[in-house]
Amino acid sequence: MVSPLAVDIDGTLTDEVRALDPRVIEPLRAWEAPVVVATGKALPYPVALCEFLGIETRVIAENGGAVYLADDDRLEFTGNREGAARVIERYREAGYDLGWGEVDFTNRWRETELAVSLDRPLGPLEELAAEEGLRVFDTGYAYHVTSPDVDKGVGLTRVADRLGRDPAEFAVVGDSENDAAALKIAGTAVAVANADERAKAAADRVTDAAFADGFLEALSIVERAASD
Repeated sequence: MVSPLAVDIDGTLTDEVRALDPRVIEPLRAWEAPVVVATGKALPYPVALCEFLGIETRVIAENGGAVYLADDDRLEFTGNREGAARVIERYREAGYDLGWGEVDFTNRWRETELAVSLDRPLGPLEELAAEEGLRVFDTGYAYHVTSPDVDKGVGLTRVADRLGRDPAEFAVVGDSENDAAALKIAGTAVAVANADERAKAAADRVTDAAFADGFLEALSIVERAASD
């Protein structure tokens, strides 16, 4: 039997400029077990992706801070949005902006964390986060100010429990530091070739191909693992 699948978006279902590769659509639709979209993006993004892919809405958003499953129609938040807001306020008072422009769609709908552009200073952000008891995740696309007890592994554990499964039943495919916790607890863990070193270290296998090509290769790996 094929494993349930948890998959990242940016760098995994996309190309190098973060455009969704249309070749991933049909394999995700045809997957014969639950598919969970797991991302650092705010909740509306993976929900919309599921809608446009035509798959059941099962999402882990904000690096594990937000979990929704259509199976039980329950939305669950974990994190410290107020603490992250205090960090960002102090970061701005120190003379830094977040790097997203006046209309900040990156953070507009975030419920459990806040994100800063990678071209903004990291050191001061990390210091302020530590003073608040928070941490900074570098996902390769943004710096995320988040709770130390929130990650995609925590999100996947909650998803598995709500689906009546064990996290070890899942296959996970990802590319970034924020995928490492989920990769570590998966039964089959695959990092695409463009993944960072932490994701690769947490994975069982690393694909030869990068980005969406790597994801399609990963599906073949998962299918072979299920048949062994």
